[in-house]
Amino acid sequence: MDELNLNNRSALAGLGLRRGLMSAFKQLSPDDIDFIEVAPENWIGIGGRYGRSFREIAERYPVYLHGLSLNIGGFSPLDASLLKDIKQFMADFDCPLYSEHLTYCGDEGQLYDLLPIPFTEEAVHHVADRVKQVQDVLGSRILLENASYYAAPAQEMSESEFINAVLTEADCELLLDVNNIYVNSINHRYDPHEFLHSLPLERARYVHIAGHYDEAEDLRVDTHGSDVIDPVWALLDAAYERCGPLPTLLERDFNFPPMAELLLEVERIKRAQAINEGSVASHRFAVR
Repeated sequence: MDELNLNNRSALAGLGLRRGLMSAFKQLSPDDIDFIEVAPENWIGIGGRYGRSFREIAERYPVYLHGLSLNIGGFSPLDASLLKDIKQFMADFDCPLYSEHLTYCGDEGQLYDLLPIPFTEEAVHHVADRVKQVQDVLGSRILLENASYYAAPAQEMSESEFINAVLTEADCELLLDVNNIYVNSINHRYDPHEFLHSLPLERARYVHIAGHYDEAEDLRVDTHGSDVIDPVWALLDAAYERCGPLPTLLERDFNFPPMAELLLEVERIKRAQAINEGSVASHRFAVR
């Protein structure tokens, strides 16, 4: 398969482009962020002023793609038209990678939730087969994100065993979301650092970090609507120690503070990357 080149640089810090931030993005200097990330479904075929604004921003920064509606764990046939559009979008904007959630989002219609896949052998084979189909269409490996979830139906194996099995059988890569690890560790009562080290980190190529909502003492909700907290920053440091300073995105989906405050968090990512620049000298930083 083709190699998705991350410009042979590992220490990249990006920010998710949301429509509520479009004006603020136009005011950024080239040194403020290294890349942007978008959900391709939100931009494929968009014209008018939003389309023009997106193209202007995409000319200034590399564009990473993080899908929302591929339904990788579902049973309906994969959306061939969507995959064709994603492939074209990647070519049009020279996107270095495409990632999706290790979840499903509906079969007889699109749900606006990312739902948990049962951790079973049957599900491993089902998901891996669908991932292979996607990779055949795109001509490159994709990344799957360890997802947040609030119920665990039909568990035959642990979450990390399931993730390891899917990525191995599908021969795809890992989008490591450290906030999701923390959220799940509270909701499902496990040690987040032990979980981190149980993942197939040799397949990690990209990292997400975000804030969440404290619903209760034993319930966290993955909202991407608040600042990143210290235990999540600590998980990022631990990930860098194992994987090196992989390209890392700050996710913020709503409740936007001034751009200057978001850039402080991006700068914190850059500082953590600088500290860990030599952590894993032999790590491969291109998706193969």
